[in-house]
Parts: sequence; structure tokens; C-alpha cells
Amino acid sequence: MLDWSTCSVVERDPQRMSGAWVFRGTRVPVSALFENLEDGIEITEFVDLFPGVTLKQVRMVLDHAAKSLASPQVV
Repeated sequence: MLDWSTCSVVERDPQRMSGAWVFRGTRVPVSALFENLEDGIEITEFVDLFPGVTLKQVRMVLDHAAKSLASPQVV
């Protein structure tokens, strides 16, 4: 599981979207990005489909995920 708390472009609030991590300032779950990418959607298409989410946010989320997966996890 990734630690999204260190990614500045996402947020979560237990009172909103069941506490899921969302793109800051939206109700779009971060998981929607990965689900759409799995379905073959380009990141520019994702931004068009989800108003309020910026290309910069998407790139920062992907960068955060890549860096998190590349670093060794402490158990």
C-alpha cells in the first residue's frame, strides 16, 4: 500500500468519499486514475474526463507512485 500522505496533490477526509484518497480540491479518487490507465485511457483523456483534475496533479501522483514503489519498504 502506498503512503499518499506525503503527496501534496491528494487529500482525504473521512467525511468525504468514504475517506478515499482524492485529487486535492475534487471528489475524484486517485484509484480512478489507475483504473482508467488500466483500461487504456491516456492521461490527457483522464484530465478531460474528470474536470478539476489537472495534468500536473496526474503527473505528480504517477511520480509519487513510481518513487514509492522503487524505494525499499520497511516492515
